[in-house]
Amino acid sequence: MKLIADNLRITKLSIQNALAACDPKPVQQLMFQCEKKGIFAIDVNTGPLTRFPEKDMTFFIKAVESVTKLPLLIDTSNCVAMEAGLKAADNKVIINGFSLEPDKLETILPLAKKYDADIIGFLLYPNSMVPKDVSSRCEVALELFEQVEAAGITKEKLIIDPVVPPLAWEDGIFQAKAVLEVIRTLPELLGFKVKTIAGLSNLTTGAKNREKKNLVEQSYLAMLAAAGLDYIMMDVLNHKTLKAAKTADMLVKGSIFSWGMVS
Repeated sequence: MKLIADNLRITKLSIQNALAACDPKPVQQLMFQCEKKGIFAIDVNTGPLTRFPEKDMTFFIKAVESVTKLPLLIDTSNCVAMEAGLKAADNKVIINGFSLEPDKLETILPLAKKYDADIIGFLLYPNSMVPKDVSSRCEVALELFEQVEAAGITKEKLIIDPVVPPLAWEDGIFQAKAVLEVIRTLPELLGFKVKTIAGLSNLTTGAKNREKKNLVEQSYLAMLAAAGLDYIMMDVLNHKTLKAAKTADMLVKGSIFSWGMVS
C-alpha cells in the first residue's frame, strides 16, 4: 500500500496565496515536508483552475518538480489544465481522474492515450452519483474498463478508485464495507491484477473531533491494507495516521516480524 500525499490542495489559503503571488516557496516547503515521510507520490490538487488553467497548472507542476522527482497525480477536472500539466511535467504522471460522466470520457480519458499516462477511474455513475453497493460498483468498474479498452489504452494503465464514502452519510458504514469488498473482487472480476487507490480523507468528512477522526482513519487504513489496496491518498503530515498506514502495510506484506520494524 503505497502512500500518496494529498496535502497540496488549492483549498488551502497558503496555496491560494502562493498561486496569486506566483511564489513557489510555500509549495516547495510543503512538498519538502511531505517527501521526508517516505511517500510514493504527490497529488497535485489544483481544482478546476477556470481563469488561467494553463499558466496556473504549469506554475504548480514546476514548483513541485523543483524539489522532488516523485510521481505526480494531476488532480483537476479541467481538461485544458490537465493537458497543460501533462505537457509541463518531467516526472512520471498519473491522471486523476475520469469517470463515466460524458464530459470526462470525451475530454480527460483520451489524454491518457495521448500522453501514455496511467489514469484513475472513479466508480461513479454518468450522473456523478456514487453506486450504493458492491454489485453496482462492480458494474460501473466493468463499464470503466470497457471505456479504457475502447480508447486504446492498455489495461495496466487503469487505476480504480472505488470511492470511499463519508461515514456521516446515512449508509456510510455500509458503503465503506462495500468499498473493501470491491477492492478484493476487482482482480477476479476484470481478469487481471488491476491497481486500486482510495482517498482516506473522504471517510471522515465533517468530523470535528480530531482524536476520533484519527482513530477512525487508523482503523479503516488497516482494513484497506488487508483488502489489498495498492495506493492510499492521505494527509502524510498527520503523524498518527502515517504510522498506522506504514504499520498496516508492514503487517500485510511482511513475512518476518521484529519490534524494530514498528516505527
